[in-house]
Amino acid sequence: MDQYAVVGNPISHSKSPLIHAEFAKEMHQELTYSKIEAPLNGFTSRVREFFEQGGKGLNVTVPFKEEAWSLCQSLSDRGQLAGAVNTLYLNSDGQICGDNTDGVGLVNDLKQTGFSFAGKKILIIGAGGAVRGVIQPILNEMPTSLTITNRTKAKADSLAEVFSEHGLVVSEEMGCVNGPFDLVINGTSASLAGALPAISSDVFTPSTVVYDMMYAKEGTVFNRWAAQQGAAEIYDGLGMLVEQAAEAFYIWRRCRPNTQRVVKLLRDA
Repeated sequence: MDQYAVVGNPISHSKSPLIHAEFAKEMHQELTYSKIEAPLNGFTSRVREFFEQGGKGLNVTVPFKEEAWSLCQSLSDRGQLAGAVNTLYLNSDGQICGDNTDGVGLVNDLKQTGFSFAGKKILIIGAGGAVRGVIQPILNEMPTSLTITNRTKAKADSLAEVFSEHGLVVSEEMGCVNGPFDLVINGTSASLAGALPAISSDVFTPSTVVYDMMYAKEGTVFNRWAAQQGAAEIYDGLGMLVEQAAEAFYIWRRCRPNTQRVVKLLRDA
């Protein structure tokens, strides 16, 4: 039976095995999907061991996405631009190939709500690996502009420069961002620590769509704050988690499962 897994550290909390088990059941695919906790200094050896033992594909989560990118012998265009990958597999020549499905996961999740990126003014807060992975798929949707802000402005500047040839991308000091925006994405991990990024509430209007790439049972700190500022449409990253998994499943198995059923299953749980 074909073997797949998610590798990270820590990994016990991962919902990926449940998600992919539901995908396999729906699509009548015979496979197993497990969790692998790799030592912080042993990621590469675990990946090579997995594939040498006949494994078909790996998802990669923190803190190994950049290391996975360096390990790949072949990269998709979006993986190359992202500088990090979350999906690994072998090609017909036995090379380790990498892709980044995080960005298309976010885009597809928002599209499920009826949101259209075309012609919109978008703000992304954060400039880490998670944000870098979503920029190109967002720019492919033809927004009017994409503003990146970060606590360390130099990192936002660097990202804006990398992606400037793909669309109107600018960087701003976190305390100097001028709103409002049609879409505000929190790509920082501040919500995990119960903190808020230092941005003005002027970025929100009642028509602003707010998206936190993190998720929490009671709603993230950022989303709760945005609601208090008057933002009406608020989403967390649980749908993105399922959508990026569906894209990985398609890369491996060439069939695309119903994501909304699995999102509902996770919400209900």
